[in-house]
Amino acid sequence: MGGPPYDCRANPLGAVRFTLNKAISSVSDPAAFDGKDWGAVDLFRQLFSDDSALSQVPILDSSSIKRLQPNTLVRFRGMIQDMLGNEFYAGAYKDGSTWRTNKYSDVSQLPAASSPDIRVWERHLLHCIPVPGQNSWIESPSEELESCFMDLAGQHREKRAREDEENESEIEFRYSLAKKMRAVEGPSFSESLVPGTDGTPTSLAILPSADRECLPCLVKIYDSPEADLKLNDVVEFVGVLTFDPNMVSGRDAHDELSEGLEADMVQLPPGKVPRLHSLVHRKLEAQHFLSAPSLIEPKSPKMFKEIRESLMKYLTGLLGNDDIAAQFVLLHLLSKVHGRVDDVVVGKLSLNLTGLNKESMSIFGTRLNHALKSLLPFTQSIPLTIEYLNTISLAPKKDYQINRLVPGALQLADGTHLTFDETQLQSGTLNSVGVENARLLKNLLEYQKLEYDFQYYKMEMSADVQVLIFSKGKSNTMPADLVVPFQPSEANSFESVAPEAAETWRWYLATCRTLPYSIGQEIQQVVENDLVAVRQADRSLGSQDLSRLLTMARLMSASFGETTLSLEHWQMVLELERLGRERLKLNL
Repeated sequence: MGGPPYDCRANPLGAVRFTLNKAISSVSDPAAFDGKDWGAVDLFRQLFSDDSALSQVPILDSSSIKRLQPNTLVRFRGMIQDMLGNEFYAGAYKDGSTWRTNKYSDVSQLPAASSPDIRVWERHLLHCIPVPGQNSWIESPSEELESCFMDLAGQHREKRAREDEENESEIEFRYSLAKKMRAVEGPSFSESLVPGTDGTPTSLAILPSADRECLPCLVKIYDSPEADLKLNDVVEFVGVLTFDPNMVSGRDAHDELSEGLEADMVQLPPGKVPRLHSLVHRKLEAQHFLSAPSLIEPKSPKMFKEIRESLMKYLTGLLGNDDIAAQFVLLHLLSKVHGRVDDVVVGKLSLNLTGLNKESMSIFGTRLNHALKSLLPFTQSIPLTIEYLNTISLAPKKDYQINRLVPGALQLADGTHLTFDETQLQSGTLNSVGVENARLLKNLLEYQKLEYDFQYYKMEMSADVQVLIFSKGKSNTMPADLVVPFQPSEANSFESVAPEAAETWRWYLATCRTLPYSIGQEIQQVVENDLVAVRQADRSLGSQDLSRLLTMARLMSASFGETTLSLEHWQMVLELERLGRERLKLNL
């Protein structure tokens, strides 16, 4: 028995034509598909459902682009930097008595004689770039054997439903607690204890620095609702490459039915920016960037505890044996946005380490930044100065002349870790740009939102960025959730980490951040009584402080691999809070 009349890797368009001919034999007119998939996507999904087959698909990047042949199958991992709108094209046409398609192609092939048998279809255009701040330990996708590509919309719905169910008990408890607090303190005090179950983070993408080697890619999406993908999503695409350095940017004479965005095509010429016609895609998270996604099985509390102890030992050593600071840093690294309602963001835990100067920053700050790069997929470090605030563009802006979104320095992928070094900040005067940038930083810290400038109006977009600030005293520019005086006892020598230990810690951090969480009925009453007692003992504590304690409780449980808050871990949170506040009082 012979094989298929096409090679899906070397000749994917042959597979597309084969599936079209097969589908046409049953319906006779491609209008029945209305531009939707007729079996090609299912074919590619099935063929590359096993790891060995997917690993044979070449990677599209700056080093491979010169070797890859046009109209072959490739993979591209990147972040959606801009959404360029929709494009109409001659999707199907009749050549004599035979129907043909231009789907997954750039240049329309049409018969010389005009024909009424032409079907105009639509596709979405995405400008994608390598993920900003992606660290060097992340292996090339060619070295990672991943599972099959699933329907993105179905995955998103299932994940969202699961997260809502997991958060339900905590949300109900916070509402109950807020109601009781409101009876005593009034609505302004208790409302920030209450989380929201909606509000999917939708922060946007950032272009890499000019000196970074970067291959942008114009991805064309078919058969997928626009809601499936959004700005700043990190996505892996598998599709047909169309790229020719010798290609002119003008339109083909037979391509009169294709209505693209002319200004965008000038900015993204086909001879410089490759096109990828996506057949299948999936959204990526931290777990997808691990070299060993199933590092340790089965997962057990004992195993989590052992990994936690080894990571805590490492962090404590980095921070000059400051065990308290190391504990806060661990909780900070496990934080993420779990929900929001109005201006209340549940799950964030920004950290301000104070008591550093240029000398100590050069030792401990450098060490910690190096460690974060080795443990987290995406990290960015910014030295904050008056000159920086007065000149940099932090917010993205829409340029209507080229119909493009011009990126800002704060456009980062969800899950990115952002470090600010405020020890270099000297006295000076902020100009109008600096004042605006200071406001944007404050909003990012407090509300995890970034404001986009569309010239005629401004729009806030949700974000999910971990923020760590190094400073001499408490930062006035960026109000962090936690302010912890840094007190190292010694500057011991820095030791490199074994690759096996680094992989284990990466797996631990990525896994703990996604664990489900609930608060049992018995512990709810204990937590409620303790929060009331804490509030009565210190009237300076506000609703944000009590909400932060609930967030720390969740993170403390997750750090031990637990999905339900225990009395032991709640008491650990209260003790850590007490030690931190004692330090603050001593440093006033």
